[in-house]
This record gives sequence, C-alpha cells and structure tokens, in this order.
Amino acid sequence: MEVINALGRRKAAVARVYVKEGAGNITINGRELNVYFPSSILQYVVKQPLEKLGVADKYDIKVNLDGGGFKGQAEALRLAIARALVKINPEDKSALKAEGFMTRDAREVERKKPGQPKARRHFQFSKR
Repeated sequence: MEVINALGRRKAAVARVYVKEGAGNITINGRELNVYFPSSILQYVVKQPLEKLGVADKYDIKVNLDGGGFKGQAEALRLAIARALVKINPEDKSALKAEGFMTRDAREVERKKPGQPKARRHFQFSKR
C-alpha cells in the first residue's frame, strides 16, 4: 500500500498526515503520540476515528502539526486522520460522518476591533 496523505484544520492548527500500513504507531513532529499529547483526553480525541473503524493497530501515521494550541491541534489531527481513512476506504465515510469526524469546525477567533478592549467588549459608557 502506498502512503495516503490528508489535511485537517481547526482554529489556527494545521495537521498533515501520512498514513501507511503498519503496527499502529502515531508519530507527531518526530515524537510519539503520548509524548506530544500527555493528556489522555487529547490522545482519545486523536484516536477516535481509528477506534470507530477498529483499525487502530493497522496503520502507521506520521504527522506534521503546526500552529494553534493543543486542543485545536488534536481536533485538526482527528479530522486529517478521518479524511485519510476515507481515502483508503470510501465505504467508511458514512460511519465517520455520523460521528461528526468528517466535519471541519469552521469557528475561528473573532478579530479585535479598534477603539474596543476586545472583539465584542466595549469600554464603559459614561453619560457625564
């Protein structure tokens, strides 16, 4: 099997994954999954599409992660893995879509406006 690549984004994070047949190793920026994401919750988020299809120990995944925070990176990686699995086997798309793994979460940080302390917060109004 050749290497399948896919891209996932969330907030400011971008995940590029390269999936090939193997023993289930996930390497992120040259580090193991449990070293890069010490939180078991984030490890669970990353592995969700693999666990759903029952192929967690079937593929080796190499990841380039860039930008954002750890939560955004984990969710970007989940999307990228789901997209790669669909490229490998298109029949899996409906199962992943039903769980919401194929949806790109488009919510981004709203920009700060001039003359205001934050995006929506205004300075206190004084009538006198």
